Amino acid sequence: MAHDNKVVSFSGQKPPGRFSLPAALVHLRDASGQSLKSVLARFFDRADDALFELADRAGTNLDQTAYFDAMRELRLRRKAMVVSMLQYVSQAFNEIGKFLPQQATGSLEDIDQDSLSLVDHSQLEQQVAIDNLINKLRNRYPEQIRLLTVRVGHLVPGINLKDAQMPLSPEVICGGVAEACADLDIDIRAKLVVLKLFDRLLADTLGDFYQEANRTLINEGVLPEMKRPPVGRGSTRPGQRPAGGGTGAPSGADVSPGAPAGESYGGPWSRATFSELSALLHQGDAASGGRGHGGEGCIDTDRLMARLTEAQSNSRQWGDGVVMPLNEQLQPILRAGDGQSLKPGQVDGDVINLVSMLFDFILEDRQLHPVMKALIGRLQIPVLKVALSDKNFFNRGGHPVRKLLNEMALSAIGWAEKKTGQRDPLREKIEAVVDRVLNEFTDNVALFEELLKDFSYFMDLDRRRRELVEQRLRDAEEGRARQERASEAAEGLVQELTEKHAIPEPVTGLLNEAWVRYLQWVALREGEGSDRWRHARKLTEQLVWSVDPRPVSDSTRSELLRAIPAIVDDLRKALQEISWDPFATDAAIRDLELAHVDVFQKLVTAPSREGPPSELPAGNLVQSEPERPEDYASAGPESPEESRDDEPVAGPAASSVEVAGGEAAEQPERTGVTGSVSPQWQETADGLRVGSWIELIRDETRVRCKLAAFIKATGKYIFVNRSGAKVAEYQRQALAADMEAGRITMLDDGLIFDRALESIIDNLRNSRRD
Repeated sequence: MAHDNKVVSFSGQKPPGRFSLPAALVHLRDASGQSLKSVLARFFDRADDALFELADRAGTNLDQTAYFDAMRELRLRRKAMVVSMLQYVSQAFNEIGKFLPQQATGSLEDIDQDSLSLVDHSQLEQQVAIDNLINKLRNRYPEQIRLLTVRVGHLVPGINLKDAQMPLSPEVICGGVAEACADLDIDIRAKLVVLKLFDRLLADTLGDFYQEANRTLINEGVLPEMKRPPVGRGSTRPGQRPAGGGTGAPSGADVSPGAPAGESYGGPWSRATFSELSALLHQGDAASGGRGHGGEGCIDTDRLMARLTEAQSNSRQWGDGVVMPLNEQLQPILRAGDGQSLKPGQVDGDVINLVSMLFDFILEDRQLHPVMKALIGRLQIPVLKVALSDKNFFNRGGHPVRKLLNEMALSAIGWAEKKTGQRDPLREKIEAVVDRVLNEFTDNVALFEELLKDFSYFMDLDRRRRELVEQRLRDAEEGRARQERASEAAEGLVQELTEKHAIPEPVTGLLNEAWVRYLQWVALREGEGSDRWRHARKLTEQLVWSVDPRPVSDSTRSELLRAIPAIVDDLRKALQEISWDPFATDAAIRDLELAHVDVFQKLVTAPSREGPPSELPAGNLVQSEPERPEDYASAGPESPEESRDDEPVAGPAASSVEVAGGEAAEQPERTGVTGSVSPQWQETADGLRVGSWIELIRDETRVRCKLAAFIKATGKYIFVNRSGAKVAEYQRQALAADMEAGRITMLDDGLIFDRALESIIDNLRNSRRD
């Protein structure tokens, strides 16, 4: 039987250097490779059928041909694509901790001035498709991915392993997909169909894939007792600080392999069950002799739930922005007809206390706008009813109610009130969700699952729109950065080559206008390291030398006579390439010819010595034509060293960027600061990543925005509001200075329910120590 080239030997590859993978990771690498091969085999079968069906239904011959070509290309490259993706994932294992997955938009976050280029429409569509797939996988399988990340990190304790660097993370797998599809020579419509098929297949099958990967490590004895992911770990992004007043443990806490049974893996509360939470609530009861009823009556769970349902309908009558703490809402509920206070059972009372503390945290959280706090605050009684009926609510991270609260809070982090008369789709959607819960929820949690699915779909569409708007903004900023860089290089070259020469005024105008424009065009089109740029530089040197030849020698006149026709001809061709006004070109050439005549007149009356012709004393200079020809390159002075111009400079403040819906925002530019900035804040600015949310104070008004792009070529941080409109741009020093002065604060866009629970448990444990 012929050797099957589709089989990739994972075990035969070794990581660079002396580091060797632990045996458990080697086993995981090989097992996951086999699983991925099965997934890819199903993909190619589905892709073939889907493309054939699209070709059969195509409305034009052109579309049909495109889909048939795509089907043929996939068949031909099937083996190579499988090998490419498996090698990509294998590399992530072998270079664990060092491997950086190449996400589609990574270049937008960390743009290099030498590789800066505009992203065309097809690339943009592919980027959006890959990014959406990464987000979908992380949102659909958060627990399995976090469990696997913690277990892999446990095996390599000496490596600071980021979530995206986990060898089977969505970023790595989707990066492998992008790598495998990179060389597909097919129409963009067909390529998007291929990516959509990957989207559907991976979104449906990777849940089992991650479960099997976790089982593989459990069978190897890696943290077999860990049932839930350590939510506290990794909840804060680089450059962010825990916000909202939480006092939980650091989000970047490492997994402790020797943690005692009572402590959590990766955080102080990730293993806390309702019984443990209840124990923390009653930690002082033994010393105080327990809690007495004080003659109060009791209310059982069924009666309590019935009264909560009545109160739930009353909360619909609250005015806009009105929110009442849960304890105040419960006061009339926990009162008998004769005015006597009713006391719930101990378990119900603990649930009430925990839910009350959770919402106290949420309603005090500075990450949320007061209007959004009020809307989410109306869900206090429905959430309490869910917690009373399901005690696993507190330790089940995937509970639909928790996920819905997290999604709504996350969507509202950058929200700001619209002007009167403007439509606000997000606020309307959240209000609709809250209204449905208050009107329809009794005891069926399936309602929350339906609302979560609907809200997630709404946010997915909203995110796609914002991503496209932000992408257009990034493209514009990148284009502006390239233009600034090209302008800087062109003007710098002209200044460098003319600063020690006496250039006639008409020629100076030619150099500073038409010729600078040509140099900019070359820098944008070909780059500063291209042959065209070197030729343009040489032509600039010759042009300058032709109107101010230095040093003057016996052969200068003959060299000028040979070189000038070629200089003038090349100059005319260059200006024609950029479609410069032909009448202005003719006038500039005439001015240049007059300057050349003046040079020859001065050479005839000047002795042979170095210096500008205008400074040479009168006299006769006998010129003789050299007998040997000189090539074109020998004309003119020797080329100086190429200029270096790598320091980024701030460009002019950009004008307002129009976005969907006609929104635009004022765009202040902070290009520099006076005084020194603490290195700590400079590091914080460096740690800021694309997508991080901040709150800046402008004219005593607080504005929330997120980092949309960092342009290395100009050193600019570009910030946009939730709609994608540009609101600010900063240079590094100015950004660090405003952070140090408190004019900019970081916002934590982590899961609000989990942050609240972490803060509560940490506070309870601290009170026990006190």
